Amino acid sequence: MSSKDIREKYIKFFTDRRHKEIAPAKLVPENDPSTLFTSSGMQPLVPYLLGQSHPAGKRLVDSQPSFRAEDIEEVGDNRHTTFFEMLGNWSLGDYFKKEQLPWIWEFLTKELELKPERLFVTVFGGDNNSQVVTPDGKTFELGLDADSVTEWSKLFEKEKIAPIVVDMTNPETSPLEISAGRIFQYGVSKNWWSRSGSPDKMPTGEIGGPDSEVFYDFGINLGLHEESPWKDQPCHPNCDCGRFLEIGNSVFIQYQKQADGNLKELDQKNVDFGGGLERLTAAAGDKPDICQTDLFKDIIKSIEGLIQAANVYGVKGPKDNFRIIADHIKGATFLIKDGVEPSNKLQGYILRRLLRRAAVEMHFLDGFKLKAMNKMSDLVEAVVETYQGTGYFEEVDINMIKKVIDEEMQRFEKTLEKGLKEIEKIDQIDGKKAFDLYQTFGFPYEVTEELFRQKGQEIDREQFRKEFEKHRELSRTASAGMFKGGLADHSETVTKYHTATHLLHQALRDVLGPQVFQKGSNITSERLRFDFSFDRKMTDEEIKQTEDILNKRIEEDLKVERKIVSPQEAKEIGAIGLFDEKYGNEVSIYGIGPGFALDPKAKDQRERAGYYSLEFCGGPHVEHIGIIGKIKITKEEAVSAGVRRIRAQIV
Repeated sequence: MSSKDIREKYIKFFTDRRHKEIAPAKLVPENDPSTLFTSSGMQPLVPYLLGQSHPAGKRLVDSQPSFRAEDIEEVGDNRHTTFFEMLGNWSLGDYFKKEQLPWIWEFLTKELELKPERLFVTVFGGDNNSQVVTPDGKTFELGLDADSVTEWSKLFEKEKIAPIVVDMTNPETSPLEISAGRIFQYGVSKNWWSRSGSPDKMPTGEIGGPDSEVFYDFGINLGLHEESPWKDQPCHPNCDCGRFLEIGNSVFIQYQKQADGNLKELDQKNVDFGGGLERLTAAAGDKPDICQTDLFKDIIKSIEGLIQAANVYGVKGPKDNFRIIADHIKGATFLIKDGVEPSNKLQGYILRRLLRRAAVEMHFLDGFKLKAMNKMSDLVEAVVETYQGTGYFEEVDINMIKKVIDEEMQRFEKTLEKGLKEIEKIDQIDGKKAFDLYQTFGFPYEVTEELFRQKGQEIDREQFRKEFEKHRELSRTASAGMFKGGLADHSETVTKYHTATHLLHQALRDVLGPQVFQKGSNITSERLRFDFSFDRKMTDEEIKQTEDILNKRIEEDLKVERKIVSPQEAKEIGAIGLFDEKYGNEVSIYGIGPGFALDPKAKDQRERAGYYSLEFCGGPHVEHIGIIGKIKITKEEAVSAGVRRIRAQIV
């Protein structure tokens, strides 16, 4: 069964069940520059999970191109990727567990024809450190997701499969129990979802809940690598040995964090399902390697062609080289298509890292000849061909994508030359120096090791590994903040600051001119940070003017209004947005006004429509701006060429 078949079957399955198909969001989020990438189908829908009404209704379905930069170091095994498609369905306060889990089971076993005996599931096993408070003030411990256990048990029993439940939170659970299990209970680290992590890390106002994952079993003879902690024991779904593959996750968003640290049940309980198309395709074909599916096969074949069959995937040479190149060139192609160019900052930095990491792997496969590396842009055609018929590359200049890659490879070749010269200067090299070469010039450990083996030296591989792990942990820590999004949470104070950024944006345009556009934002409960396009330092007078306009509007206590309109209507009434981008049939815009309605002296469509500020946005916002309070601009500074930054506080 092809990936195209699975994508179409999934959409039809849920549209037949009264779900409305929605257009996928851009890979680089619109009007939210503080989040680098769209990393799941859920990300653009957060305002609706929080209670806003969606124009398409309460049941939604889509296939969302997604990118997760934090998974770069994981790529190379049988299942991890940076770019992927996420098949998703949502219930916004409509159906819940009793409908969701049987539907997912039906889709997997009937539509994809996966054998029930090859499916295993996980559920939330509870958290004795978290309390749930009831409307009458009573509290109880956040316990096992018993409803999910009940639903899964019924489904397995219908297939005459014993629904044996195994408690993986209990360290005394025996290997015999694990080997017999079908439903596995895990704690907050595995089966709890919130954007902030476990319940204790959730800020006030954050939403979350238990989730339930489905795993496909490729067979007991697979995996059990030496590094697996379960190599001497029965495998289990969350083992990393390669035997089990997670193919879907139903998140039940039913709680909200309170100021006292407890959780309360939401009035609107939501379902958020995500299933990776790459993994579902692998399971449907019973292929324990996603690179053996039609989403990668042509790209792998093209890589083999570039290196003139010096290495063949799965026959000669390690598979991880091919996997890294295939994933990274695919991710790079999609990012360039969406307007990203290689640089040393933000999305451009991630793109540069993808291309250079792929180039190093190509360099290694090609025997360090640089020939194949310099033809890497030829792989773009295989990526485009793989997604033919999806509409992703319909109006894209393929030669433009190839040119961006070629130019980056030329720059990287010069960097490699510098690295080789550095190596020649070193008489003795240890693991730390080998890592420094990897970090600075992109040299893989294997290349450095081979060059010094020729000189009769051995490098401490363990020292290199420790340096690498230290760097990876620092990257993960930094990424946790970078990829989380512009808002720290959805508390009252953060919501005030978010609305204030809209006012600040328009005030800056009033003072500095219409060439000013938002370039980024970061909001916490202590302050707002707002980046905007402008080519010089603001004067003290301009800063004061901006602050005065802000506070004057707040004193007027203008109302905040949300509209769902077509992209054309949004353009006609002067909403700020990227109108050269693709949108669905309807968009969400927020207006702050009225103040100029029907004013014959109004200077543009926005003012004629009756708004001071009008922007594309998903929310959340206050209902009227008088409750924000007085704003004080505390700092104005440069960020980069043509981009300035303002910091401000509510005082």
